[in-house]
Parts: sequence; C-alpha cells; structure tokens
Amino acid sequence: MTANRRLRPAADDRELRMWKVGRALTSAFVAAVLVAGGIFYGLVVLLGFRGIDDTAKLDAKTLFDLVKLSFGVVAGAGALVALVVAYRRQRVDEAGAHREATRLHTERFSQAVDKLGSDSPAVRLGGVHALAGLADDAPDDSLRQTCIDVLCAYLQLPFTPDPGDDPAHQEERHRYLAFRKVRHTILRIIGDHYRRPQAARRSWQGYDLDLTGVTIDGGMNFSGAVFSGGTVNFSGAMFSDGAVNFSGATFTGSTVNFHDAKFCGSTVRFGGAMFSNGEVCFTGALFSGGTVRFGVASFSGGTVSFERAVFSGGAVDFGSSVFSDGTVDFSGATFAGGTVYFHVATFSGGTVTFGRAQFSGGAVDFSGAAFSGGALTFRRAVFSGGAVDFGGATFSDGEVCFTAALFSGGTVAFGSSAFSGGTVVFREAWGSVPRGLLAAVGSPVPATVALASAWLPPSP
Repeated sequence: MTANRRLRPAADDRELRMWKVGRALTSAFVAAVLVAGGIFYGLVVLLGFRGIDDTAKLDAKTLFDLVKLSFGVVAGAGALVALVVAYRRQRVDEAGAHREATRLHTERFSQAVDKLGSDSPAVRLGGVHALAGLADDAPDDSLRQTCIDVLCAYLQLPFTPDPGDDPAHQEERHRYLAFRKVRHTILRIIGDHYRRPQAARRSWQGYDLDLTGVTIDGGMNFSGAVFSGGTVNFSGAMFSDGAVNFSGATFTGSTVNFHDAKFCGSTVRFGGAMFSNGEVCFTGALFSGGTVRFGVASFSGGTVSFERAVFSGGAVDFGSSVFSDGTVDFSGATFAGGTVYFHVATFSGGTVTFGRAQFSGGAVDFSGAAFSGGALTFRRAVFSGGAVDFGGATFSDGEVCFTAALFSGGTVAFGSSAFSGGTVVFREAWGSVPRGLLAAVGSPVPATVALASAWLPPSP
C-alpha cells in the first residue's frame, strides 16, 4: 500500500478532531475583532478622515447611538457563538455519520469474508461480488484498499490442481471447475474496475494490486487503463493460460511488476500502450512459452526491464513500436530459445540495452528497423548461438554498440542494412566477424563504423 494512502486515515482523524468550546469561541472572537478593526481602519483611510473630534459633548442622540451600537455588538457576539456551536454540531454529525458508515461497512465486510470461506462455490461467488460492492461504497480509501487486498489474497491461496478428464475423478473435476470460476470472476472484476476512469466513483485506478505468486489461468483486462499511481504486482506469478491485456493503456507513473514471473502459456498484451513514465518490470522472469506483445507501443519515457530474464521459449514482440525516450533493458538476460522481435521498430531516442546478455539460442529480430537516434547496446554480450538479425535495417543517427562483445557462434546478420549516419561500434569485439557486416559497411569503412582491428579488411 502506498505511503500517501497509509497516512489517509490519520489525516481523516485529525480533520474530525475539534477544539474545545472556550478555545474555539476565543479564537473566533479574536478573529472577528481583527477583521472588524481592519475594515474600520480601511474605511477611515478610504474616506480620508484626519482625526476624531474630541471636543464634542455627549448628548441624548449620541447616547442612544452608543446604546444601539452596544446591542449590535452583543447581537454580533451571540451570532458568532451560534455560528461556532452550529459548526461544531455539524462536525459532530459528520463524525457520527462516518462512524456509522464505517460500522456498517465492517459488518458487511465480515459477512462477505465469511462467504469466501464457504464450501459452496455459489456462496463464494456471492462473497466476491459483495466485497467488490463494499470496495465501491467504502467510506474512505483505506477501507477500499482493504477490500481489494482481500480479493487479491484469495487468488494467492493454494488450490487443488485440475484432476483431468478421467471419469473416475468427475466429481473432483466439477468441483475444480466451480472454484476456478470464483478465481476467474475475481480476475474479471479487478480488470473491470481498473479500466474505469480515475474520476469515476467506482474506479480502482491508483490502488495497489498484490497478486504475488498467483496462478493466472484466466483473463484480466486492463485495456485503456491509466496507470498514474499505485503498484500492480505479479511477482512470482505463473501465467499458464488465458490473457492479461494492457492494450492501449497509459503508463505515467505507476509500477507494474512481473519480477520472477513464469510465462509458460499465457499471453500478456501491451499493444498500442503509451509509456511516458513509471516502470514495467520483468526482471528475472522465465519465458518458456506464451507471448508478451508490445507491438505498436509508444515509448517516450519510463522503463521496461527484462534484466536477468531467461528466454527458453515463447516470444516478446516490440514490432512496429516507436522509441523516442525511456529505456528497454535486457541486461544480463539469457536467450536459449524463443524470439524477441523489434521488426520495423523506430528508434529516434531512448535506450535499448542487451549488455552482458547471453545468446545461446533463439533469435532477436531487428529486421527493417530504423535507427535515427537513441542507443542500442550489446556491450560485453556473448553470442555462442542463436541469431541477431539487422537485415534491412537503416542507420541514419544514434548509436549501436557491440563493444567488447564475444562472437563464438550463432549468427549476427546485417544483410541489406544501410549505414548513412549515426555510429556502429564493434571496438574490442572478439571472435568472427558477423555475417554480412563487411558487405553492408562497404570499403573503405566509413568513419561512423568502428570495427574490431582483426575484422578490418586488408589495405590495398
């Protein structure tokens, strides 16, 4: 839970705390005198009075005016007292209404949680919808977050795996499918509420979702959502089926965490998403199947990290994405299978790094990509297998760096690439020259390309 939300209840308590009557009246009276004095002085200055005539005598009319003024002051003081008392009564009523709403919420919350522990799937479904309704109607942010936390915690509970289609286990399978329906309903409800605009009363945008270690075998739809705060945490989650959809979402300050998650069959879509701030983290994730799609996404800030991730299967697709700023980080990642696509991507800024990555299999495809700015680095990467393809890529600006990389196997291909600007650096690289590089560079080697000394063509 975020710090500002943790502090919210304490702030509410301070708002409901009121001064004692004597202190409140004294403060109000002093404030009234100061305001009246200020107005009087302002009128004197505005009307240009030079002084007060102290030679006038006290006649009956003046005495009567003074009596009226005295009664006016007393009436004003009485009105001030009534105002303070009315204000206190209103605040007491508001505090009482808040306490009553909290009490009713707590009672309904206890009943809903009891339903989640029922042996009947239908009763559990009722508890799920009751908790979602409680979150929508919660009197303050902390109570709403508590309802969301309970729904997420239910998904984290262990469950009996699918017994299969064996007729001997038909009853167990029916029970498994019934309880899976409960879990899938929670996934759907969370996505539905997160897609609502943050200004909407029943939106959950900006609240934390702790889905650590859950098994995602159903659909979650965050398409079009705005992630400007809070944390969505899928750390250690298992994506075995279904789809998690962030298509068209906007990331302006939130964190979506897939740290150490396992992708063995599900699909996670970020197609058309806009990244201007915040972080999407796949650090240490394992990709043995399934797909993560960033196609047509726009990166103008923020970070997408695959640091130390392991790719033994599946695919990560950045095809046709636009990189104008921000960072995509594959540092220390291991590519033993699967494919990472940057086909026809546009790089006009930002950084994509594969520093110290290990390529023993699989493929990284930059075919048709356009490099007009930013930086792409494979510094100290090891190529012992697999393929990195820059076929048909155009280099007009920016930097592509293979400094100190080791080429002992596999393929790094530059067939039909065009070098018209920018910098491509292979300085201190080891091993055999990548296929098609010398032909694409041409002779003499342009100043924008720095080759390892062992790769330089012989002088004529």
